[in-house]
Amino acid sequence: MILLLDVGNSQIFGGVFSDPNKPEAVPMFRFRKSTQSSSSSDELGLFLTSVLKENSIDPKKITQIGICSVVPGTMHSLKGACQKYFNLTPFVLQAGVKTGLKIKYRNPLEVGADRIANSIAAIHLYPNQDLVIVDLGTATTFCAVTSEKDYLGGAIIPGLKISMEALESRTAKLPTVEILKPELACGRSTIESIQSGLYYSHLGAMKELIDRYRMELFNGKKPFVIGTGGFSRLFQGTGIFDVELPDLVLTGLLKALTLNSEEL
Repeated sequence: MILLLDVGNSQIFGGVFSDPNKPEAVPMFRFRKSTQSSSSSDELGLFLTSVLKENSIDPKKITQIGICSVVPGTMHSLKGACQKYFNLTPFVLQAGVKTGLKIKYRNPLEVGADRIANSIAAIHLYPNQDLVIVDLGTATTFCAVTSEKDYLGGAIIPGLKISMEALESRTAKLPTVEILKPELACGRSTIESIQSGLYYSHLGAMKELIDRYRMELFNGKKPFVIGTGGFSRLFQGTGIFDVELPDLVLTGLLKALTLNSEEL
């Protein structure tokens, strides 16, 4: 069994896969934990072994661990946890490993590991297509990938939660609100107005960027748009995504691990 961990700015998103060779492989189960850069290797190791046991999996059955992280401060403790509690050296998605992508960023080292993992999964699941991947997490990221597997770049904007927290912390009277899809764009209270602004400004930004990529990168041809990340489900039914795949980053990390298995 393979344990995969996506370490984001807000949460660690994990999953366990039993058969990585299936193209449609999905995790046996998923879990999330708040990211804390100060966590010790014992804290992380005990959490990981506990969550496995709670889902009826013997930690000794984990034969490989894959990690992608955008939080460098967690990596020392996380690697230590893998060594101490699983007796495994984890595969880390980072510069120099095989990805199947041709990175066209000016500085390829700047591309976040989560964005690379999403793109690996996208070209694996939807080959020979121009793609835009929108990941709605702490930040909302956009990645454009051509049918020839060229990773062209994208955009990064504040995520829904960051935007909400900025309003709450930088204003005297605006409250914290639940992030949801409002029934109407025109709010009739302060809370409704904030919810509307958060939701529809994000929807508008996604539409604008995807349309600009269509014209700038894909000669006017509509790309296949994949939605992922914790907030992507909010936009189901809007027509913005061709498909919504909550496990995309884990799928990409799994594919990267198998691509690099000979070097492990």
